[in-house]
Amino acid sequence: MDYSEVLNRARELVNENCKVCKDCNGIVCKGKVPGVGGKGSGSGFIRNREKLNDVKVNLDTIIEEKEIDTSIELFGMKFEYPIFAAPIGAVPLNYSPALDDYEYTEAIIEGCKEAGVIGFTGDGVKDEYYDLPLQVVKEHDGHGVPTIKPWEKEEIIAKIKKAEKSGAPAVAMDIDAAGLVTLALLGKPVGTKSVKELKEIISSTKLPVILKGIMTAEGAKKALEAGAYGIVVSNHGGRVLDHTPATIEVLPDIAQAVKGKMKIFIDGGFRSGLDVFKGLALGADAILIARPYVVSAYGGRAEGVKIYTEKLGNELKQTMIMTGCHNLKDINKNKVFI
Repeated sequence: MDYSEVLNRARELVNENCKVCKDCNGIVCKGKVPGVGGKGSGSGFIRNREKLNDVKVNLDTIIEEKEIDTSIELFGMKFEYPIFAAPIGAVPLNYSPALDDYEYTEAIIEGCKEAGVIGFTGDGVKDEYYDLPLQVVKEHDGHGVPTIKPWEKEEIIAKIKKAEKSGAPAVAMDIDAAGLVTLALLGKPVGTKSVKELKEIISSTKLPVILKGIMTAEGAKKALEAGAYGIVVSNHGGRVLDHTPATIEVLPDIAQAVKGKMKIFIDGGFRSGLDVFKGLALGADAILIARPYVVSAYGGRAEGVKIYTEKLGNELKQTMIMTGCHNLKDINKNKVFI
C-alpha cells in the first residue's frame, strides 16, 4: 500500500462528510460543523492553511555533510520525529461510522508507535469517547496521550486518574473546546477555566499536563503560571471560533514569551514535512496534525497511519538537507522567509 492508495480507500469511506481534497484547506467543507469544516465562514481553518503556505523556506546547501537527526525527547520518551497525531473524538459523527472510536484509536496508536511517534487520543460527550481510546492506550503499554475536554473540575481530575492507570506518559486538555458547539448540542456543555482551577487540576497529578488551545502570548503565560508542562498553539482547527488568526501567525510571539520555559506544540493546517519544518523554525518544539491522520486511519488503518507518518518524516528530513540543518536545534527563524 502507498499513500495514494490510502487516500483512495479513505475517499470511499468518508465521502459524505470529507471529500479528501488534494489540499486539505477547509474550502470545500467550510461551515460543516458537525462534520470536518471550520465554524461559520470557515475562515479559521482556511487561514491556517493559507498563512502556512505564505511562509517560505531558505535554501542553503553550502554546509558540511552530516547525518540528519530528526529525533526529539518529550515527557521522558524519545521519538523518531517531532510529529504527532492530534486528538480527535467522536469520529463516527464527524467522519464516518465505518470506524468507531476504539477502531480509529487503535489505528492511530499502532501506526504512530510503529513509525516511532505517539498519538493523542480524544474525548467527547459520551463516556465511551474517552474510555475506549484510553483502553487502546493501556493495551499498548501506555503509548498515547489522553486528551480531556474542559468539563467540570471533578470530572477532569477523575479522567486524569484513569489516564494514570493506563500508563500514559502525559495528559492533555483541549481548553479551546470550551466553545465546541457539538458538545452543547448533545447536552453536555463545557466551560472556560481560570488559572486557579488549572493549578488545582495540574497539581492533582504527577503526569506532565499539556494545555491545548493557546492563541496569544498572554494565554501562554497563564498556562505557564498554572504549571503546564506544555501548550498546543491551536484554534481547534477553526471549529470553535470564526475569524481567528492562523496558528502560524501567532506562534512567534508565543515562542518569544515562553520558549525554553515550557514545551510548545502547534497544530492547524500542517500537512507535509515541509510544513512541519516551518512550524519548528518559528518556535514550536513539535507539531500535531489532525485531519490527514484521520483520513490515513480510515484509508489504511494502522498501516495507513504509519505510511503517512513516515512520509512526513522523510519530507522533513529532505527539507533539513536542503536548508543546512543536521538536527532539530539547527532549525530556526533564519531558515524561513516571512
